[in-house]
Amino acid sequence: MDLEVARGEWERWRAVDPAPVALGEDEVRLRVDRFGFSSNNVTYAVIGDMLRYWEFFPASPPEPGDATSWGRVPVWGFADVVESASVDVAVGERLFGFLPMSTELVIRAGRADGSTVSDVSPHRAGLAGAYNSLRRCAADPAWRADREDLQMLLYPLFFTSYLIDDFLADQDDLGASQVVVTSASAKTSIGLAHRLHQRGRRVVGLTSPGNAAFCRSLGVYDEVLHYDEADRLDRAPSVLVDVAGDQDVVRAVHRRLDAGLALSLIVGDTHWDHEAGGGPADLPGPAPTFFFAPGQVAKRSQDWGEEELGRRMAQAWQDYAGWVTGWLTLRHAAGPDAVIEVFRTYLRGGVDPGLGTTCTLSEQPTP
Repeated sequence: MDLEVARGEWERWRAVDPAPVALGEDEVRLRVDRFGFSSNNVTYAVIGDMLRYWEFFPASPPEPGDATSWGRVPVWGFADVVESASVDVAVGERLFGFLPMSTELVIRAGRADGSTVSDVSPHRAGLAGAYNSLRRCAADPAWRADREDLQMLLYPLFFTSYLIDDFLADQDDLGASQVVVTSASAKTSIGLAHRLHQRGRRVVGLTSPGNAAFCRSLGVYDEVLHYDEADRLDRAPSVLVDVAGDQDVVRAVHRRLDAGLALSLIVGDTHWDHEAGGGPADLPGPAPTFFFAPGQVAKRSQDWGEEELGRRMAQAWQDYAGWVTGWLTLRHAAGPDAVIEVFRTYLRGGVDPGLGTTCTLSEQPTP
């Protein structure tokens, strides 16, 4: 089964049961076990055309007379190899990575080393390489069987958090004495705040009034302000890390800190439906720049070597995952109807930031 959504018409869904296909040379059939879902996956859908997310898992052709453009929303999760025509990939292997909302997926195994398997299916050519690689759980230092739910929900976001913190630490935080983080309740922001807090940096979180108490309860923000309280920010040398993507908030922070802002870093767009007037041209202080995670990975791979980077990342992840268990509540959605409702719930917003959702298309939850 494949779950497909009408692109741009987010309330419309269909379940497609494609005919099974025989495996070709080097192809591998995966059974999709479980996957995590968060507002990050809604973002994949909303900006799917811009960043080519729809191209990773092509949808089935529309029914005759149906002019709808259908798409398969990408998720992060675990899958098991159930059939293999590749000498490098064995039946029974468990893999973690970028998957569709489906019960199975056929990939063409390309480069397969001790830690990863790459999908080199023709339609993947030219797409971001980071999404084309599945990690072999047995060889992954970040994997623990008892923390799979946390890994599928948080690891892809924490990976970004770790790299942002490392980027800042590598430059002595550009001389800043505080880091201002927008969308403070977002998991990427929380992961970053956790890393900064461990380094003894002062962290100020900006969030909505409804999420302020939750953010304060985490103990990793030195101060939590509402979005309309940017004029209360301490005018100390600062770095802004913008996860919200709300131009009004960015403008307010820039106007408050002005020359005291050493760096304005754009990371995400959790407020995807916000319409703000104006653009960055009228901002005082430094021009906002996008954070390019692959660039930091390349730098540290050269500095430390890929194995050492992986070891440091895994250690940081296990520390973070252990801390997260103290405040994150997990729930599980089983079956296509329940999974569709999860998407709609996150699309509407207002989901408890202390909640994490895992999914399976099977009607029975995976133990």
